[in-house]
Amino acid sequence: MLRSHNLLALCGIILSLSNKVLAGFDPTASNNIAVYWGQNSISLTSGGQQRLSYYCANTPINIIPLAFLYTIKTPSTTINFANAGDNCTLFSGSQLLSCPQLEEDIQTCQTAHNKSILLSIGGATYTEGGFSSPAEAVQMAGAVWEMFGPKKEGSKVERPFGDAVVDGFDIDLEAVAVNMVDFVGELRRLMDADGGKKKFYMSGAPQCPFPDAAMGGLMDGASGGGDGKGESQFNFERWDRWAREESKNKGVKVLLGVPGSQAAGRGYVNGEVLKGVVEYVKGFESFGGVMMWDMSQVYGNTGFLDSIQAALGSDGQSSGQGSGLPPTQTASQTTISTSLSSSQLASLLSSLLSSQTAFVTITTTVVFSATATEFSTEEVPSPTTASVKSTSGSSTPTGTPVPHWGTCGGIYHLGSTVCESPYQCVVLSVWYSQCL
Repeated sequence: MLRSHNLLALCGIILSLSNKVLAGFDPTASNNIAVYWGQNSISLTSGGQQRLSYYCANTPINIIPLAFLYTIKTPSTTINFANAGDNCTLFSGSQLLSCPQLEEDIQTCQTAHNKSILLSIGGATYTEGGFSSPAEAVQMAGAVWEMFGPKKEGSKVERPFGDAVVDGFDIDLEAVAVNMVDFVGELRRLMDADGGKKKFYMSGAPQCPFPDAAMGGLMDGASGGGDGKGESQFNFERWDRWAREESKNKGVKVLLGVPGSQAAGRGYVNGEVLKGVVEYVKGFESFGGVMMWDMSQVYGNTGFLDSIQAALGSDGQSSGQGSGLPPTQTASQTTISTSLSSSQLASLLSSLLSSQTAFVTITTTVVFSATATEFSTEEVPSPTTASVKSTSGSSTPTGTPVPHWGTCGGIYHLGSTVCESPYQCVVLSVWYSQCL
């Protein structure tokens, strides 16, 4: 099973939209709900992740990224959807899965339930580092488009989802990947060149703090280290200002990203507490909804999705949570009244976003439209890293020094834990540390 090491320190961005019929995601609304599906992170063989169509029926969720396509080029394109892969088979002579159940479910979700289904590319186990040249990036974008975009008449390309066509792609980079702007730009060009009525989305998941080195070149012209402050100064107001004043698209929508349960990550707060935070951020012009990791955790946490829906004022049907799914184990929680004043809520959010725990969990997903020609290729300056230093105890870091922006720690990290001078290993989440 694949899990993202930085699931909760994540600032996803929907980069571009084509001018075609809307499905699922509403760029004019502030009550969008996005939940990642595919990794069964609750880790249960019984009562864990259900098939995709289960979550599309009778729920307020309108965006579902499928996680992950984690190998693009070597030795062949590879996808992994945890226990859902049990219903897939390998194409002959390949490591690529053929998933007829997902083909059926994607089409059902799109046509019967009006959901936007994205394919998330990357994740914690993506290690290719991008592409050897812009030409290779363009070539591989074409290959991915042929496998998951509209099926060409007479095409013999192996397609994991058969005739089903995803609504777009989510780029989830957790380390620097070269020539990725060319890859994303070509995917965007192919989407725009499609002659059908379908609207396609391109989203990304850069890590916080703002902006992210791995995704900086894809951030619609965003550059620099925000206010030159480190993680402890990260806050929603800063993202709102970026959305309104710095993004090329002044219609940017910012989604608040949170863990779906206690087990999904450190810093989880229950639905009642989160209602107060949502009420506060709803006052920002750019606020567009909530993103959660992941579906199995959300549905194992009885009532959590309904709380989010109520806080957002979503018009969708009840989530129907708890139908045979195990509740998350309860843990001691600090409750905060939702009747707090605006200034008190602002103080609460500032506190949540300025602590190590909250930085891991209270994050943002940015949503905006752009064309391929608008992607910036500026080098992103290094952010200040005065806060949230590695807390690995008294043990001495070991291994070959890791370069700037490289991975240096996390629960599943088995490599070097020492960074090249003058960089330090900064804890971004329980899953992930980076040389900054």
